[in-house]
Amino acid sequence: MAITQERREHLVRTAAREFAEVGFEQASLNAVIRHCGLSKSSFYNLLDSKLALYDLVIADVSHRLTRALDLPAPEDFGDDRYWSHVVDLIVRLTQVLTSDDLYVDLAQLLYDTQAPDGSLEARRVLAAAEQWVRDVVSVGRECGAVRTDLPVSLQGELAFTMLRTFDEWSVRHLDEIPADQLEGLVDAQLAALRRLFAP
Repeated sequence: MAITQERREHLVRTAAREFAEVGFEQASLNAVIRHCGLSKSSFYNLLDSKLALYDLVIADVSHRLTRALDLPAPEDFGDDRYWSHVVDLIVRLTQVLTSDDLYVDLAQLLYDTQAPDGSLEARRVLAAAEQWVRDVVSVGRECGAVRTDLPVSLQGELAFTMLRTFDEWSVRHLDEIPADQLEGLVDAQLAALRRLFAP
């Protein structure tokens, strides 16, 4: 059975909200199916499990986020404006993430401690993000914008861990951060990153 784009969008948004609010283990597949106006047989003609729905949500929303960000290639950072490029990207990322609750839901799914180990999409998205950060750090070393006294693999891991921690904390506390303080928080996070990595 095929599904229209509109119904798929409704399914993805509904499931993303359910998974984000209560976590994978507690999420009710029946509630999602009911809210979307699907029968169980219709759902199971599309997907075979709650895990398949979880992976569909992560795949759809991460592809949408990648398109919205228009993520530059790591080599695009390799000039004397390295840190300006980093700032521009983080500002754009913050704007995009706060433009649609669906992106916040995606972050909560990726950081969910109940997330199933079998989620290939969650592992794929996080591995791709980590590799991209590692490559940007490597380009920064090559153009002299990132210190070279530590192993590149350690720096890549540190950068990804810091960015993930900033993002995870921000997602958990987004409702508590006044809009007029968000820019200052992002600036402070970037300053901390630069202090650690700039020569």
